[in-house]
Amino acid sequence: MIDLRSDTVTRPTDAMRAAMAAAPVGDDVFGDDPTVRQLEEHTAALLGLDAAVFVPSGTQSNLCALLSHCERGDEYLVGQTAHTYKYEGGGAAVLGSIQPQPVEMNADGSIDLDLLASYVKADDPHFARTRLLALENTKDGQVLDDAYVKRAQEWARATGLSLHLDGARLWNAAVASGVAPADIAAGFDTVSVCLSKGLGAPVGSVLAGSEEHIADARRWRKMLGGGMRQAGVLAAAGLHALEHHIDRLADDHRHAERLAEGLATIDSLTVAAQNTNMVFLELHSDAAAPDLFAGRLRESGITIIAGSAMRWVCHLDVTAIDVEAVIDAVAAAITP
Repeated sequence: MIDLRSDTVTRPTDAMRAAMAAAPVGDDVFGDDPTVRQLEEHTAALLGLDAAVFVPSGTQSNLCALLSHCERGDEYLVGQTAHTYKYEGGGAAVLGSIQPQPVEMNADGSIDLDLLASYVKADDPHFARTRLLALENTKDGQVLDDAYVKRAQEWARATGLSLHLDGARLWNAAVASGVAPADIAAGFDTVSVCLSKGLGAPVGSVLAGSEEHIADARRWRKMLGGGMRQAGVLAAAGLHALEHHIDRLADDHRHAERLAEGLATIDSLTVAAQNTNMVFLELHSDAAAPDLFAGRLRESGITIIAGSAMRWVCHLDVTAIDVEAVIDAVAAAITP
């Protein structure tokens, strides 16, 4: 089955499974798991930050970061469609009593700085206290412009805000832009990176930042139920991914580019954008109904999320041959 739903659907490679089986382990809640410690130190070094903590998911990683920055009654500024705000169950509000202040995002993933400034609350007991700006890179596969990031960081510092980066796909941004991960992470107080998306690990994210923030985050991880015991078997997968699967993300980007190119030639289908490893497309109303279209593709061994507007994602388990098969199957699925 060719699964284009997300880059979270990857399966561990044989080499990754071997690394997991051979991993030395200990009780990570006691700080005794050497493989977890190695993963945390390696990730912090890659990002040019002081410390890091291994967590089960990106959602928990972002939540631990928000909880380390904000107290009850504080708020954070965040994009209206940012993952941290829209797709993580409202955890900051529900579990941290932290108020999100969503702000309209631009098509490139940036947020207008004047618009951000208009949402900063005065120091007044009527208002939540504005404490943090959260950005996302990549956003819908787009690499956030470095010059914009620097301006946003300067504005946040001048405004007295701390900075968090949801860098779930920071590795894609680094490969696409040719910029080192540490340079993308520079200037942020905390950075969350995912191991289980394009890198192909079966589980896990890492939150990196200052010693103080990570100490707080480690405490929150325990409170949120994220303290794991012999977690080295999972950390070993993440280490293998960081050591072997970052550069190969360029393959996913090339495959997505070829997929977009091929799909653009098919009538009743419009390719809206191709960003790093993601292709966004629209099924015209005169084509097959979305559910029927998805069903036809499934009969051809291709899994998508049905809809008139769709996101298809290339990843570790999608080959160049698969891409050509998808293009042919889509053409057949649309033909009456």
